[in-house]
Amino acid sequence: MTHIGATLTPETLHKTYTELHENPNTRQTDIQSVRDLCITRPEIHFWRTDDDFIIRFLRARKFDPSEAFKVLARYYDIRQRKNTLFGHLTAEDTNIRQALLGGFPGILDTLDPFGRKVILFFVASWEEWLFNYIHILRALLLTLEYLLEDENNQVNGFVVIVDWSGVNFKQASHITPALAKLTIELFQDCFPGRLGGLHMVNQPWYVEAALTVCKPFLKDSTRKKIFFHGNNLVNLHTMIHKESLPAELGGLKPPYNHFSWAKQLIGCNFQPRLRNDRPIHHQQVTDIEINRPYSDQVATLPVSTMTEGSPPMVECNTLISLD
Repeated sequence: MTHIGATLTPETLHKTYTELHENPNTRQTDIQSVRDLCITRPEIHFWRTDDDFIIRFLRARKFDPSEAFKVLARYYDIRQRKNTLFGHLTAEDTNIRQALLGGFPGILDTLDPFGRKVILFFVASWEEWLFNYIHILRALLLTLEYLLEDENNQVNGFVVIVDWSGVNFKQASHITPALAKLTIELFQDCFPGRLGGLHMVNQPWYVEAALTVCKPFLKDSTRKKIFFHGNNLVNLHTMIHKESLPAELGGLKPPYNHFSWAKQLIGCNFQPRLRNDRPIHHQQVTDIEINRPYSDQVATLPVSTMTEGSPPMVECNTLISLD
């Protein structure tokens, strides 16, 4: 049986104490504090409030239960308001699969110097007639849900590199101000992931101009994590070492294989857990409340996610039905 924190590397475990203020002696009390706040928002269906799930939100907000609950509430509120974005969130969805196979997003096998996963977007590779920006967002959401099954990613977080080399104005114009605002809302306020940095490479002038328009929607802490490198890859390499990067980004690795992440995520048929699998204090959850978009109303999950804690990564070869 795996318990919270058991899968963390020694370095990451140390970070939970020194950076996130996680205390094993008070961890359960903090989790319960978040859970107890759920009754203050009766209009929201909190479909999951188990320990393994709530810990993600506490780590994302440095173990401030009040702030963690705000993110948890927004996480479920936006899911209920925007079912077209969150419904049927699985690689079985044709459009999500197309985006993944197109390399949106890409994930490096190596980590950055701070142990963070590196997410890649090569914008010029976007075949917008096959999948649109919403499909890319859905593929990214599915990817992040999968990565957050690993406790080390919950603690260390992610960095994002967007390479605009070769992009044309028509491609960029598909990212409207409304879609940019939605993206900010999703990942700044409604998701329990820790953003370490957003790196823009070879960006055209109109991309910088568009982000300037978005600045009012960005928190100061988010603004400080956005870097415009232009064609100065040396500056990028001071933050993410060349040894970790593919050749397209001036790195020492071979060119990035756009199919590599798609094969991993599609191959394991991952679906985010939608509900508690056992009774939780203050929770009354029914299949009707969940309102899953699947006609068969079946959620298929790895056996490892049914344990007390989260494994380092979802096991993709053994699946069971919750119902």
